[in-house]
Amino acid sequence: MNAESETETDTRTPPAGVAVVVIGYDDAAHVTDAVRSALAQGPAVREVVAVDDCSTDGSAGLLHRLAASEPRLKVIRRRANSGGCGTPRNTGLDAVTSPYVMFLDSDDVLPPGAAAALLEAAEGAHAEVAGGLCVRRELPSGREVPWQARLYALHAVVPHPARRPRLVHDTLCVNKLYSTGFLRAHGIRFPEGRFPYEDVVFTARVLAAAPRIALVPDRVYVWHVRRSAGRLSISLDRSGVENWRARTEACRQAYEVLLGAGHKELARAVRAKFLDHDLRMYVRELGLRDAPYRRAWWELTRAHLAEYDADDWARNPAAPGRLIGRVVLAAPEPCDLPRLRELAARPARLCPPYARAADGSPVWSDALPVSLEPLRARPVGALPLAVDAELRPCARGTRLRLRLRLHELYGRVAQAGPESVEVEWLHRDDGAVVVRDTAVPLAPCPSGSEPAGAPGSGEVALAPGPEPAGRAGSRAVALARGAEPAGAEPAGAVALGPCAPGSEPAGTPGCVRGGAWSAEVAVDLAALSALGVGTWDLRLRIRFRDGVSRDVSAHALTGAGLLRRSAVPSARHGVVLVQPYATHSGALALRVAPGVRGVLSVARARLRRLLH
Repeated sequence: MNAESETETDTRTPPAGVAVVVIGYDDAAHVTDAVRSALAQGPAVREVVAVDDCSTDGSAGLLHRLAASEPRLKVIRRRANSGGCGTPRNTGLDAVTSPYVMFLDSDDVLPPGAAAALLEAAEGAHAEVAGGLCVRRELPSGREVPWQARLYALHAVVPHPARRPRLVHDTLCVNKLYSTGFLRAHGIRFPEGRFPYEDVVFTARVLAAAPRIALVPDRVYVWHVRRSAGRLSISLDRSGVENWRARTEACRQAYEVLLGAGHKELARAVRAKFLDHDLRMYVRELGLRDAPYRRAWWELTRAHLAEYDADDWARNPAAPGRLIGRVVLAAPEPCDLPRLRELAARPARLCPPYARAADGSPVWSDALPVSLEPLRARPVGALPLAVDAELRPCARGTRLRLRLRLHELYGRVAQAGPESVEVEWLHRDDGAVVVRDTAVPLAPCPSGSEPAGAPGSGEVALAPGPEPAGRAGSRAVALARGAEPAGAEPAGAVALGPCAPGSEPAGTPGCVRGGAWSAEVAVDLAALSALGVGTWDLRLRIRFRDGVSRDVSAHALTGAGLLRRSAVPSARHGVVLVQPYATHSGALALRVAPGVRGVLSVARARLRRLLH
């Protein structure tokens, strides 16, 4: 028991084997929900240890009142705030008497049956660790996104972590059950004090001890993401460069822990994960930061990447994270941020220009000749293909036309033979809802020809950053299916238009050098507005001659007449608001607000932003 703690205990213990350690600080609004979700796990949970990290909002009182009627609940109140999550978890771990332990944060919950599923897996496989699926639930929308779903697709037993290096990608400690004796025998604890990303280091310490691991596809943890909360969680508060410093330090320590334990392959997997996940996530957000942040971030990143050796860079050299890392290392100051943001997107997009060195080999740019030679050997189904997308009104102003242009990439696209593109709109809050359009052919863009019905070859450019919702200067054209006059064109495939030589993004010489392909399709706004107010993300599937396909997102072109917002009459809804915009990664997305209620919701949201 921690010397700076006060505890309440109960000697009665049901015949079960799991302890759940719940930690919280100033979270009176949620902590009892978390504790109740642990108690509701049934007989699998022998005890719940709630550690209050010296809250000032009455959290401890709520927990004590709950413990008065719950004999399995122990409450520990720390007398000084630790500043992080590691210390209260260690405090709870010290108080655990059960053979297995799980961890739960005060603003999250355990779904029913989570503890039983993990306990059964651990005991059935004689495993020291059992892990299951965590879902990130965006609030208040309720949208759920699985975390590392590939790792937990099937029941599996991993006799040694080295057999599955992908384990290093799941750095969460909360979706797992641990043998208490195993942790204590190996002295495995969390970093103490204010140490953001403490679970990254904890996970490395667990893997370094080479446990037998059982994996289950069951949902065992619900991670609540409250981006509008007054106080963001440590992992969500990335506005200061100190957050990035903490993340790089945690990844560095994880690498050293595994390397020191003799697990060289796992250590290299930690560095690969940093490039593929951490680096790309922060690069996508660089455009939101000010110049001092960018300079400090760039300096920290270059110092961290300078520790990588040749073998770290040689593995999967064409992966987007490695290409980004090489560019950052080669440039002493921040540069090409819009283009790096696109490459950091998921799926990755390598936007023009497509420069070449004197010997004809592909390079990042004339000013920064970082070699892109590995792209020549990358399968076409994994290439960072760039597709430009623009939304424009039809001639009658009653529909939107989605114009797409696929860029050549050092001859690889022409070699593969692009044939068609399938268009999908995915609902942001419910990814299971998809509006699909008919696949349309991709036509080569003849040099020197003008797109059919094109309004002119106005200049467009890589969007410098996301378009805020409701921004006074943002514009969109809205069309509602169902309000079309008789004889209006049906939604779906339309005539293809070749790419005019003057239609490439400004400042991107050579973007059509070597060819491009185009297609055009009408947007089914009636289907998009049927679900009410919502945001839709554009996804494309490019199909090639030999049957291979590549799923991509589209780069949102900006410029005159693009990304405009307007209201359009609708027979079904009365009026529909539609606003195309560029996401943080530069991809095209669409906000739809049908009906008077939709218009009012947009107006209220805009008013709230103006007032705050």
